[in-house]
Amino acid sequence: MEKSISGVKIELTHGNIAAQPDMTAIVNAANAQLRTGGGVAGAIHKAAGPGLEEECRPFAPIKPGEAVITGAHRLPNEYVIHCLGPVYGQDKPEDELLANCYRNALRLANENEIDSIAFPSISSGAFGYPLEEAAKVALRNIINDCDGLSHVKLIRLVLFSSNDLEVYTRTLSEMLA
Repeated sequence: MEKSISGVKIELTHGNIAAQPDMTAIVNAANAQLRTGGGVAGAIHKAAGPGLEEECRPFAPIKPGEAVITGAHRLPNEYVIHCLGPVYGQDKPEDELLANCYRNALRLANENEIDSIAFPSISSGAFGYPLEEAAKVALRNIINDCDGLSHVKLIRLVLFSSNDLEVYTRTLSEMLA
């Protein structure tokens, strides 16, 4: 699915966040220590190689909602923006912290003159954020931030499962209806 808002194209696709060679930056759903982990962080760190964790070390730890930017190392991108999403039921207020992930990542992308950025569904895996709620927070904030973006022209949400893609597609359609 593709939609254009304020000159920014928003794409929803099924795939692997670590395999987006046409994107200038990808977003890592990181852990607080910015280390290799499971899920998205594990896939990104494995593809990037050990240099990514080494570059991340001085930035750690980060707090829920915060974002930092590094090089992409062996990934086919120029940058990785690392966001720590909230653990659902633990980090409060979850919706505000999750919104901050998307806001801060887009702010860093714009400040670094990045034209394209790919996001995973932050916090909806191991951090337990209910998928439909996570989709609403992500898409609402991306849509709201499009007006203020001068460099970012393409935002792609890369969803790991076909179910995730269906939920995000339905949510985006409802928001733009």
